[in-house]
Amino acid sequence: MQLDIQYLLLLQDLRNATGGVFDEFFNALSKIAVDVMPMLPFMVYWCVNKKWGYRFLAWYNGGELLNGVIKLTACAYRPWIRSDLIEPAGDSKVAATGYSFPSGHTTNATIHYGGAAVWQWNKRRWVSVICIVMLVLTAFSRNFLGVHTPQDVAVGFGATAILMFIISKVQDKLEGNEKAKDILTVCGVLLVIAVLVYIQVKPYPMDYVDGELLVDPVKMMKDTFKSAGMFLGFVVGSYIERHNVKYEIPEGSKNLPMLGFIGVVIVLSWKEFMGAAIFAGMLGANWGNFVARFLMMLFAVAIYPALIKKWK
Repeated sequence: MQLDIQYLLLLQDLRNATGGVFDEFFNALSKIAVDVMPMLPFMVYWCVNKKWGYRFLAWYNGGELLNGVIKLTACAYRPWIRSDLIEPAGDSKVAATGYSFPSGHTTNATIHYGGAAVWQWNKRRWVSVICIVMLVLTAFSRNFLGVHTPQDVAVGFGATAILMFIISKVQDKLEGNEKAKDILTVCGVLLVIAVLVYIQVKPYPMDYVDGELLVDPVKMMKDTFKSAGMFLGFVVGSYIERHNVKYEIPEGSKNLPMLGFIGVVIVLSWKEFMGAAIFAGMLGANWGNFVARFLMMLFAVAIYPALIKKWK
């Protein structure tokens, strides 16, 4: 038996020995990382610090796209598929979508907790410490719950951290250079096209058990269609914002906190419920989610800032 599976079985024995008392705690940590923390970039962008908000959004969209491409390249099966001895805790399998490698929850935790830790390190060191602890606990939760191997978590963190470093350096380098930013926008659109072509033409494992396909590659593509739509919405929205909206945070506006809250409610509702419900029926799960996430990010980056300027 492979070492990674042995490690997960050891954690599973620990879960069973403690009567599952920690299951909901770690499950909640995982859910916060992908359901709550992704709203942080929007609030920062609209209400706190535009430069850092834009950086968070670039990390979020870039990290999600990178994670999806690696997943569909490696095509690693989930631990419970590799070994029928693995029994994930509670309903943790529900959020464990796509292939296993690397961990998407760890990617999100690295972006939002890790990014916040870097942002606040010289301002509020205690916030950074809390964020680092949350990042470590969230990454560990994916192993503890039995939905990811150690290498899934390690690469999820490492690849995302490297990408975040590169994005930060590029953002600093291009500060004030609108022509270079426009070229980067075109490159971003071409990247999305390349990713969509790649994930649909590449070969996938087609393993059958008792005449049934073990893992359907078309279903595994859904998360990457989402991230590709988000990334496209981000690069198009940023172009529109830079050239037309030219958003500046209305500091001192009494309405700003409420406008930020309303924006988060709209984005979260669209992300979790309305977007896919509207478009998936018309375009199918993959392309429907692509369009829904594109519109979500376009709204967040360009349209809602214009509305804030009007309503401030």
